[in-house]
Amino acid sequence: MIVLATSDKGGTGRSVTTTNVAYRRALQGDDVCYLDFDFGSPTAGAVFDVEAASRGVKTGTGAHSYFQGDAAEPVRIDVWKQASWSRRRRPTGSGRLVLVPGDEGGGEFPISVEMIGRCRRLLVRLAEEFSVILIDLSAGRSYAADLVQEATAAPDLGREDVRWLVFHRWTRQHILAAHGLVFGERGIVSNGIRLGLSREEMESCVRFVRTAVQEPNSPLLSPLRAQQASWLQRCHNELVDLAARRRLGRSMVIGAIPLDPVLQWREQIIRDLDISSTQIANRETGEAFEDLARKLTDPRSWQGT
Repeated sequence: MIVLATSDKGGTGRSVTTTNVAYRRALQGDDVCYLDFDFGSPTAGAVFDVEAASRGVKTGTGAHSYFQGDAAEPVRIDVWKQASWSRRRRPTGSGRLVLVPGDEGGGEFPISVEMIGRCRRLLVRLAEEFSVILIDLSAGRSYAADLVQEATAAPDLGREDVRWLVFHRWTRQHILAAHGLVFGERGIVSNGIRLGLSREEMESCVRFVRTAVQEPNSPLLSPLRAQQASWLQRCHNELVDLAARRRLGRSMVIGAIPLDPVLQWREQIIRDLDISSTQIANRETGEAFEDLARKLTDPRSWQGT
């Protein structure tokens, strides 16, 4: 399965969520490849805590160099061996966890027919090796999103295996932006139709992920005054209604990641050790990542709209 992760705005938690989902999915036993196609800010290596790729690689063999024809293949980094938090070996029972980074100093670039072909060939090769391919795209209507959508429309990739995760925070502005990115003019759905897919096919392969969600009845909000708590409940109800009207309602949501102090201060991989031993992260956060990782390939998560 190829999973395309995008958002209309930066700061949605897209990258930190997808890296954690990749980590959890690998722990579940699948071979996972994570492609950092956030061309304007290739920093997935920093979230994985791979020092050699914290802002992309300096070797001239990252994704930027590959697409621009300067590298025959993009470099692959074994996260289990190179992440500072790992024991330099794959955990028992887990699958491979590989990062394809961008280039340090790389930026957005216009796409070409040649680049689309390189992208398609790369994904075909990776699909033969990995059960799940997660692609972190630049925010908004980016060159990266256009590149991958064009490449994955090719019949040799199997359209039924391509899925979109659209991230947004639980605010009015983010709900409106996510709706526009998916359903608006020149959005993900209309682009897919232009490339030969039906509206039904496109809408069935898109799901939303809410991030930094804090329920009004959360214990963390207990110090609030009664007036504040009442106001927050009204805001939450308005957001629920807005999401439903903008087609981001419950049936279209595949995951919700709770607000976690660790991720507010430091974007990182949340391990079980961080939850049960050092207790710096909330158990609910780890469970949300675990749940989303499982749902990626669960047909029930992609049925109906």
